[in-house]
Amino acid sequence: MQDYTKSDYKKKGKELYDKLHLSSYPVAIKYIKSEDEVPRGYTRPSATGKKMSICQAFGMSRKWGMSYGITYKDNFCTPASLGHGWIPLSKEEMIESQVKQGWHKDIDAERRRAEKLYDKLEDIIKEGFCGLICAPLMKTRFIPDTILVFGNGGQIMHVIHALTFEHDEKYAITSAFEGYGESCGKGGLRPFLSKKPQIVMPGAGDRAFAGIQEHEIGIGFPGFHLFYIMDNLFKSGGPMNIGYPMRQLLPLELDENITPGFKWVKEKMEEMEEKKKGE
Repeated sequence: MQDYTKSDYKKKGKELYDKLHLSSYPVAIKYIKSEDEVPRGYTRPSATGKKMSICQAFGMSRKWGMSYGITYKDNFCTPASLGHGWIPLSKEEMIESQVKQGWHKDIDAERRRAEKLYDKLEDIIKEGFCGLICAPLMKTRFIPDTILVFGNGGQIMHVIHALTFEHDEKYAITSAFEGYGESCGKGGLRPFLSKKPQIVMPGAGDRAFAGIQEHEIGIGFPGFHLFYIMDNLFKSGGPMNIGYPMRQLLPLELDENITPGFKWVKEKMEEMEEKKKGE
């Protein structure tokens, strides 16, 4: 895999932002094993006695251009800290926390969910990560583990088309939709751990806490995938690619006979023209 510099990431991030006319910045995310890895000047909510969620930090990076360092000390969304392995609790304790939330029918439902989502929680904890840092991609001061992009359906479609242009297994998109922990889990952590892109269908917390809009969807992908995406952006379909803004096929052979009202006004205009000729 080619080594890319921070400048490379900034440049390609700006190209992605400009070419897709995104309304918010792509977010660069890096997982850290020591709080000393948080760059000077990055906001730590806990430093002022406050807390925020991971999805809020992502939201402030993409909408306000801010940079954050987030650990369990900064994050009020404790299940997310647990799921990221920042708190060394067990899978059973994670299950119990979710039973108390009432998101799913009962403890059996939560256990079935855990088999899919938390089967490797102990392995994640062993990795020793304590938090993350995030920033707008065009301002990043680190090489991102994951890049998270939000947009409308048409914009994210082009990213998906670029990733699947060759149907190379390395860039295959494998996503399960939950409606919970979407941007923090699937937008950030899972692409980092699996090295696979994930579609983000914003969940309840994303919408309640981070203000993600109804029309927005996202995609998280390993940082180095950015360059593959940019190499293949708008290539699908060759000259038929609809680009962005989308070049949709418009009916250009219409005339005034398309509706009775249009036709009536046209006839009145023709009557006026004939009357002028006769004067």
